[in-house]
Amino acid sequence: MSKFVAYYRVSTDRQGQSGLGLDAQREAVARHIGQAELVAEFTEVESGRKNDRAQLAAALATAKRTKAVLVIAKLDRLARNVHFIAGLLEANVPFVCADMPEADRTFLQMMAVFAEWEARKISERTKAALAQVKAQGRKLGSPNPEIGSVEGTKVIMAKADGFADRVGPLVREIIRKSGATTLRDIAAALEARGVATPRGNINWSPSQVSNLLKRINLD
Repeated sequence: MSKFVAYYRVSTDRQGQSGLGLDAQREAVARHIGQAELVAEFTEVESGRKNDRAQLAAALATAKRTKAVLVIAKLDRLARNVHFIAGLLEANVPFVCADMPEADRTFLQMMAVFAEWEARKISERTKAALAQVKAQGRKLGSPNPEIGSVEGTKVIMAKADGFADRVGPLVREIIRKSGATTLRDIAAALEARGVATPRGNINWSPSQVSNLLKRINLD
């Protein structure tokens, strides 16, 4: 019987559009693997446009080390990103999608070609739009607030709120399902699930959890 390593990705904006949040992804993976062994689970909390995915790299490394199959819930949440596809192909790790088990290596190569074409067309349209704006005499670019300024503080606060929005559903699930009641319990649960802190590491401190909880609606 095959062994599996699960990789999930959640971001608040995409969850609203796809209707496939973390709980639903876990259910899809569980249905697909049945009674097979789930070696590990990795959760990425970020935009699908981000190319540096630490948890994906960890999932691939674990799958290769344990000779397991990497499984995700829904291909179209991931396969439009050419870096994701390239990472799968280069890692040479067996891969399966719960909603599209027939998506083999050849299919991924085709998706990579399409993703590169789509990225190129988007870049061309963006450059054309910027050129039009410049031709109309409108100023391009945005202000770069200095650290410590009022605008800089607003940017920092907005980033913190955005992170809380993305990771909030997972924290609520941890508290509701695992019964975590202390800051250390929640920190340990986040680390166990491979969730990175706002600074990009997976070592959560109680104070970081406390700051996060202040920005999350736990009702």
